[in-house]
Amino acid sequence: MDKTIVVNVEKCLACKSCEIACALTHSKSKVLEEAVLESPRPQRMVTVEAAGEFGVPMQCRHCEAAPCIEICPTGAIQRFDEQAPVVVDADLCIGCKLCMLICPFGVLRIDPEGRAVIKCDMCLERMNKGQEPACVEACPTGALRLISLKEATKSKRKEASKQLVKEIKQKEK
Repeated sequence: MDKTIVVNVEKCLACKSCEIACALTHSKSKVLEEAVLESPRPQRMVTVEAAGEFGVPMQCRHCEAAPCIEICPTGAIQRFDEQAPVVVDADLCIGCKLCMLICPFGVLRIDPEGRAVIKCDMCLERMNKGQEPACVEACPTGALRLISLKEATKSKRKEASKQLVKEIKQKEK
């Protein structure tokens, strides 16, 4: 995929705005007051996990060589092309849960009916309209950002170079 959702845990307030926005986006009504009354209740596909003093929003990383795609016996988990997110076809899913066991991030869950797996789809409908994923848009601190891989690697190089210079200066003292 060309773009990915990155998390700056130092900015995350663990407010769960991302969880609410995700569930609302994947609800039938798309209206908060109505969505809370829906049955089954809308499901979030991002979960804010406590990690020490930080909150860490966790969702599918849409792995390039996605183990969930490889292990799915029915082909319910797929990617339409190499730039697309990994998605689940609930009609094909038999709820065997093999994907849940193999996911290195533990972010796949079974739906409330226990029939199919649910996971982040990067708000594919929103992305097709030129919008950001709901979790990214809803984050009040900008802890979640949708960036290109080129931007992500450039940022890492910049941070690594700053750290290297800092270490060199410390050795000179």
